[in-house]
Parts: sequence; structure tokens; C-alpha cells
Amino acid sequence: MESRIARLKRIRFLALLLTVLSLAILLVSGYIRLNSAGLGCSPWPYCYGQVLVGGVYAHSDTARILHRLVATTALLLGFALAWQCLRPHPIQPPARYATALLVLMILLTVVGIWSADQHRVWASFFNILGGAGLVLLSWRTVLAAGDGNAPAPRRPPAALLHAGLGTLALTMALGALIGARYAALACPMLTACGDASWPTAAGWGALNPFARVAVAASLGDEGGVALHLLHRYCAVATLLLLGVGGLRALVQPALRGSAGLLLALLLLQFALGVLTVLSGLSLGLAIAHSVCASLLLAAGMQLLVRSKASPA
Repeated sequence: MESRIARLKRIRFLALLLTVLSLAILLVSGYIRLNSAGLGCSPWPYCYGQVLVGGVYAHSDTARILHRLVATTALLLGFALAWQCLRPHPIQPPARYATALLVLMILLTVVGIWSADQHRVWASFFNILGGAGLVLLSWRTVLAAGDGNAPAPRRPPAALLHAGLGTLALTMALGALIGARYAALACPMLTACGDASWPTAAGWGALNPFARVAVAASLGDEGGVALHLLHRYCAVATLLLLGVGGLRALVQPALRGSAGLLLALLLLQFALGVLTVLSGLSLGLAIAHSVCASLLLAAGMQLLVRSKASPA
């Protein structure tokens, strides 16, 4: 009978491969989505959101074929990973995360049926967050299949990391709504959105992911401004919480590698966000900002898992 160690090695390899494929899906789907929104169109910014009103935008058949190929391969590997975790007897905890990963993949496949309609906010919103979920669950499976023999840390900074990951998830959700609602041009300034410093009463309605969007949000649109302000406030909170949590973990040898990775990605993500706005929403920077957010989420989860490895 195959040993547990051999199964764990196979599970870890499959999960690592799925992590790479999930990042590839994020990269290609981000390019397709943002390019279709108009970040890569000319003349910019007048062509932004033309797809909503029947305008022409640049299609990339190669990118779409590549996306379907990678997504199909990832789905098949997802079934293989779940099978490896569950047969002949479930091997926990990897089986739990592999099953959740497979369920998410199937859900994203179903949601893809409605994704062709650019007016559906919820479909784009779920696809954006679902892509980040693929990376997170794939990497969580890798960690769950690890050897677990690393030295245990002292006084894990779990509270700050929990709070930071919560604000990061909220920041990503708000960013997904900005993209799904075509609200990028509502607030092109870096420090503030005109005279607004807090969402108006009318602006809070933009948080509804089940609305339909007819046209791209124009400069100063109340809903778009609300999303931008909340997104930026949450980003600053994330920078502070994860930054302090990462610095506290950095002094512990057992956590130094994970903490260093988290802090590096945190600074990179913040810099990409600033540069994306300063560049006038460069397509390349916007894609990098989207992908880096998922990497940061996975790195934060890794540090949290390892910081809680100490015995009670």
C-alpha cells in the first residue's frame, strides 16, 4: 500500500502545479477583462467602457484560446488532486482544501456562462474574486501537504494578520467592484476624489454586486467615487495591519522567510496601486496590481498558518 508520505508528495506536486496554472489564469483573464474594459484601447480614455454601448474594442483570440486551454487543464488537474486526496481514504487536511478548490473551479465554470454579458456586475465580480480564490486554495493545499517539521514560532502575531487579511479581502472586493462596474475613471486622482473624502448617501448603492451597469462611470460619479474612496482607505488599513504584523513576525527565525515575502509583496502591491493611478491606468500595471493582490493574499495566509503552528 502506498505510504502517506508518498501520497503527500504527489498531492503537493499537483497543488504546486495548480498554483502556477491559477496564476496563469489570473494573468490571462486579467488581460482579457481589462483590455476589453478599454485600458488597452486607443484613443484613451475616450474608448474606456465602449463595450457596454456596443462599441468596438480590441479582441485577442490568442489570449482567449490560451485562457480556455489553461482553465481546462487546471480543472482536470483539480479533479486529479481531489482524487489523490480522497482515495482510498481521505488524507486531511489537504482533502478539505482540495475539495473546496474543485468546488470553486466548477462554480467559476458555471459563472462563465453569464460572463459574456458585460452588463452583469455580479458575474465579473465573482470571476475576479474567484481567480484570487483559486490561487489561495491551491497554495493552501500545498502548505497542508507540507512536512510540518519547521520549528514552532513564539507568540504568533495572529490577531494582526487576521485583521490585515480581512481588510485585504475587502480591498480586493472593492477593487473587483470598480472593475466590474467600469468605474476606473470616476476618480483618477491619487490622494482624493475631487472634494469628496467620504462616500455620499447615494454612493453606497455601488456596493450592490447584483446591479446591471449600462455605461462606464464618468468622472465624479458618486457610486464610482464611493468605491474608490473605500478601496483606498482599506488599502491603507491593510498596509498598516499586515505591515506591523509582518514586522513582528520578522524577528522570529521560524517565520522570517514568510514574513519577508509578505512585506516585500505588500510594498510592491502598494507601489503598483500608486503607479497604476499615476500612469493614467496603464494596462500592464493594472494587470500586475491584480495579480500581486492574489500573491499577497496567499503570502499572508502562509504566514498566518505558520505563525499558528506553535503548540497550545
